[in-house]
Amino acid sequence: MCRSGCIFANWSLFVGCNLCDHPSMKSVFATFVLLSLISGGAVADETQKLYRWVDREGIIHFGDTIPAQYAELEKQVVNEHGITVDVMRGKKTAEEIAEETRQEELRVQRVLQRRADMALLATYLSIEEIIMHRDRRIELFQAQARVTELYLKTRENRLEELRAEAQKFKPYSEDPDAEMIDPQLASDISSTKATIERHRRNLEKFNADEQNIVARFDGDIDRFKMLKGLN
Repeated sequence: MCRSGCIFANWSLFVGCNLCDHPSMKSVFATFVLLSLISGGAVADETQKLYRWVDREGIIHFGDTIPAQYAELEKQVVNEHGITVDVMRGKKTAEEIAEETRQEELRVQRVLQRRADMALLATYLSIEEIIMHRDRRIELFQAQARVTELYLKTRENRLEELRAEAQKFKPYSEDPDAEMIDPQLASDISSTKATIERHRRNLEKFNADEQNIVARFDGDIDRFKMLKGLN
C-alpha cells in the first residue's frame, strides 16, 4: 500500500484511491495509476478496457474487471490518458425509475397536447365555428334520445298489456283454479322487459354522451382562446 492509500494487489487492476479532496491531486494520482498499470503490462492489447468507478464511500477505483460488489454502480471506460470514452450506467433505484416514468408521461402528454393544439387550430378559424359544430353534435344525440324515448314508450305499453293478460294465469292469478301461463306469453313478457332495460341504458348513454360532448367543446373553446390570445 502506498502513502496515498492505493492498493496494488498483484497488479490486478483493482486500485482503491482514498485521496484528498483537492481535484488536482486526484487528477495527478489517477494519471499515475493509469501509467503504472499500462507500463506494468496490465493493458496488453488495444481491446483491453480499463474501468473507473466511485464506490459509496467516495473512493475511486480502477480495474480491467468489475468486482461483484460494484456491479450495480455506474462505471466509466477510460483510455490510456485517463479520459472517459464511455459510460456504463449503474442499476437505477426505485426512485430514479419512478421519476423517469413520470418524466416520460409528462413528455407524452406534451406531445399529445401539441398535436391536439395543431388539430384544433387547423380545424377552426373562430370560436363561432366551434360552437356551431358543438350544437350540431348535440342535436344528433338529442335526436337519438327522442327516438329511443318513443320506442321505450311503445315497449312499456306493450309490457302493460302482456302483464294484464298474464293476470289470468298462474303464477300471477290468485285464482287457485287458474291455468298455468302459456310459455309463449311468459317469453314475451321476459323479452319485452329485457328490451326496455336495454333501451333505458341506451338513453342514459345518449344523455351522458351529450354532457361529455358539451364539456369537451367547452374545453376546446377555452384552449382556442388561450392559443389565440383571446382571454
